[in-house]
Amino acid sequence: MEYNFKQDLKAIREILGLTQMELAERLGVEQKTISRNEVGKNEPTSKLLEQVYAYAFEHNIKINKLKEMLWLDDLESGHKLLFHGAKSIIEGNINVHIGRTNNDLGQGFYAGESYEQAISFISGFDKSSVYFLDFNDKNLKCKKYEVNQEWMMTIAYYRGVLESYESHPVVKGLISESRDCDYIIAPIADNRMFQIINSFIDGEITDEQCKHCLAATHLGSQYVFVSDRAIEQVKLVERCYISNNEKEYYKNLRAEDTKLGDDKVKLAKIQYRGQGKYIDEILS
Repeated sequence: MEYNFKQDLKAIREILGLTQMELAERLGVEQKTISRNEVGKNEPTSKLLEQVYAYAFEHNIKINKLKEMLWLDDLESGHKLLFHGAKSIIEGNINVHIGRTNNDLGQGFYAGESYEQAISFISGFDKSSVYFLDFNDKNLKCKKYEVNQEWMMTIAYYRGVLESYESHPVVKGLISESRDCDYIIAPIADNRMFQIINSFIDGEITDEQCKHCLAATHLGSQYVFVSDRAIEQVKLVERCYISNNEKEYYKNLRAEDTKLGDDKVKLAKIQYRGQGKYIDEILS
């Protein structure tokens, strides 16, 4: 799927109230470059893509956020708009069987609930972009997780730190539950959150401390599509170009949230010290 560049270019120019010549002058390109790209006669170069989207973002035109709002306005009843941050272009059909098995909840196709959330995970990659997805959950079975012991231990298993307990009936039951569905809705666990979970698995903190530490760093929910049946009801509807200044903007926002979250984690460890159970008590 290509970017909707010709529509975006015209929209950006008209929101700015510029003629094709005026925009061309501000970007340092010829007027015919703008004209031919607006009607789709030219394929935009990587340089022009960056120029146009960076200029728009610099002038406070968040074109991708505007498109998110419009997609939400037109969403059919029973459908959900989701977002997938991709390090590169998605080639061919979406496949639930080719991803890594050591992701948060195992192999599957992952998406999030917000545009900003999707960007935050791919802002460090040069050729990354964000895809908008239209998901219809009709007649599908969903497994939903909250920030609790079940979710923490399931994440730990798929991230590969529960090997010594993998034959335990409790762990086997958790894994069976995680695949007795078409798709999963669960809190996101980034690497910082996984370090907290690892502290629980290593016996350094209790499940109650872990739960409250993780709640303090909550990043929103992710959708994990695990069955072919589910992925057939997911449609790619838009691919968004992310300029370097937009990536930097969201990277800085996430850094601010990370600092606040780290302080909340320290407080949660203190406040819930001695409450709950350690891993060896749960899996004794």
